[in-house]
Amino acid sequence: MATQQLPDDERAAIDRHVREFDRLAEDLALLDREIAQDAIEDSAVNRLMTITGVNLAVAAGIMAAIGDISRFDSPQKLVSYFGLNPRVRQSGLGAAHHGRISKIGRSHARAMLVEAAWAAAKAAGPLHAFFVRIRARRGHQIAAVSVARKLAVLCWHLLTRGEDYLWARPALVANKTRAMLLQAGHPQQKGSRRGPAYAYNIKALRDQEMLIAAQAEQSYERFVSQWKPRAAKGRGAGASVRQDKIGSPVTLAADTSRFATRSPAPHKHNRG
Repeated sequence: MATQQLPDDERAAIDRHVREFDRLAEDLALLDREIAQDAIEDSAVNRLMTITGVNLAVAAGIMAAIGDISRFDSPQKLVSYFGLNPRVRQSGLGAAHHGRISKIGRSHARAMLVEAAWAAAKAAGPLHAFFVRIRARRGHQIAAVSVARKLAVLCWHLLTRGEDYLWARPALVANKTRAMLLQAGHPQQKGSRRGPAYAYNIKALRDQEMLIAAQAEQSYERFVSQWKPRAAKGRGAGASVRQDKIGSPVTLAADTSRFATRSPAPHKHNRG
């Protein structure tokens, strides 16, 4: 910018905006540091960070919106709180029609869950398999929102049961934790001593964890392959409706609980 030929008033305006940008960047860095410092001892935030695709910002934002998880006596209540439940239109005793999500509730937390859903959809695991299955029928956007809804259900189960994500990748989680410590202002480790996050730099360990995640994805695919169409109420004997569990909070809860909320044994990854 210094080499550009500009009128004095325009250069003064640019300099003023640059100073304001630098000030905001410093304020954001200070806020990020304070968030990390508070999150270090927060077991709930650390627990949510075991989920693939959920980083410190997402975990802290979700917990700021949830507060005490005991306020929600079911995962469906939490899904509704985030506005991720589909609208339902029904007249009298007629069939219910599900539409787009309600978008009623904590919009910033909903946006963070969708952001985390896109990240989770790129990594191997049950969430990726779920995303691919929905994408094949409904497209990318609906698939991402469906994963976000599943993440909300998953968060409820993890926080209520006090368990970590079943398919957590230890090296990746350690790397997230180390990044949180550095963001909080902890000093960098020097010398030959290696911390837990060093495992993330070893390709063989990363590949091993990815293989376990791929096995979990295949397990999910085998599980959903057993689902069969069920006859719809009020229709003829030959009529049927596909029960694919998209948008159903009850089935999402059961599905998520089946594959993501059993605490793994420490340092044991062989689950078949």
